[in-house]
Amino acid sequence: MRTVTDSGEQGRATAGRERAALVGLITGPMRKTHVEDALEELAGLADAADIEPVLRFTQDRDRPDPATLIGSGKLEALKAACAESDLSLVIFDNELTPAQLRNIEKVLELRVIDRTQLILDIFARRARTREGKLQVELAQLRYLLPRLVGASAALSRLGGGIGTRGPGETKLETDRRRIRLRIPSLVADLDEVRRRRGHA
Repeated sequence: MRTVTDSGEQGRATAGRERAALVGLITGPMRKTHVEDALEELAGLADAADIEPVLRFTQDRDRPDPATLIGSGKLEALKAACAESDLSLVIFDNELTPAQLRNIEKVLELRVIDRTQLILDIFARRARTREGKLQVELAQLRYLLPRLVGASAALSRLGGGIGTRGPGETKLETDRRRIRLRIPSLVADLDEVRRRRGHA
């Protein structure tokens, strides 16, 4: 485990920037320098998404823990480090399975994303054309659908107005239903945009 302040970000923090821990897993023959380079790149991505990377946390294991990626003991250490630094977000360099995401969020009680979700968020911020925005939203929703438990905060950033809650539905069921209704609509909108462009 390594928990350090990302000195490259000092002095550039601004009010309202979300503060995050960056987490990387070293497995098997992977070199520690490879993970450190990956976390350096992840810090740049975080900065592009207006997130302040405050801590870096690495874990060395023979293989990823199927439940929590880094193991329950290291996850508790990460939780303590995040609380000490008053962080609201944890970004994993490794792609998390839906089960890992749920388990990690349950322990940390913080919002958790992985590199893929961070990149999709950056694309969403930078999309300018209607087609680009539709493509990014479609990618985000397809990525989030299997990761819905505990992903309410991430969903709320995609915008509202994509369905209404029916009687007796839980928040999770409502979110799933909204996404399943929204995806075909986005596909149809994209097809229409491309068809119009083809006739232009």
